[in-house]
Amino acid sequence: MTVDRKAHWDTVYGEKSEAQLSWHQDDPRVSLELIEMAGATANSSIIDIGGGTSRLAGALVAMGLRDITVLDLSQVALDVARDRLGQAGETVKWMSADITTWAPDHHYDLWHDRAVFHFLVDAAERAAYLENLARAVNIGGHAIIATFAPDGPEKCSGLPVARYSPNDLAQLLGESFELVAHRHHLHQTPSGKSQSFQFSLFRRFG
Repeated sequence: MTVDRKAHWDTVYGEKSEAQLSWHQDDPRVSLELIEMAGATANSSIIDIGGGTSRLAGALVAMGLRDITVLDLSQVALDVARDRLGQAGETVKWMSADITTWAPDHHYDLWHDRAVFHFLVDAAERAAYLENLARAVNIGGHAIIATFAPDGPEKCSGLPVARYSPNDLAQLLGESFELVAHRHHLHQTPSGKSQSFQFSLFRRFG
């Protein structure tokens, strides 16, 4: 399954321009708002799960953050993002890995995921993701998880997704994570369609 999924995303990023990617954002403003709310500083360690060709890493570099990791299943996507940033991207750690089989070897102050978790429709894969989240985030650190909201699409890029409310995610993350804030966001795709997202900010306290 991992190989097939990697091939799927490499093909998507290799064959489509950003204007053809429904999840593309020119400005990751909701993520940046919640990252600021989490108290991120230049010394914070941040990992962007499924960062792909997102503009988030570039925005964080511009803010002066020095410990940024972007993890994505697709090496094609990572290459595009790294090449776009040029010399500024040399400070970013680019990691091609499957979040469900990856083994964290570093602790992070902030975990950011926009639109990866909702693709994990298999219970075992969700459990693996949540285990890695708990292993990777420092006590007192934060996690931002953005997914399709309950009234969002049922599929994306031809794949089924699961939809969540902030409370749904809070129950899945368990007692070690406290829901601090959440935002409803209507994402406008490059083709002009609206997609309903939720962004939830959690603090790890145990």
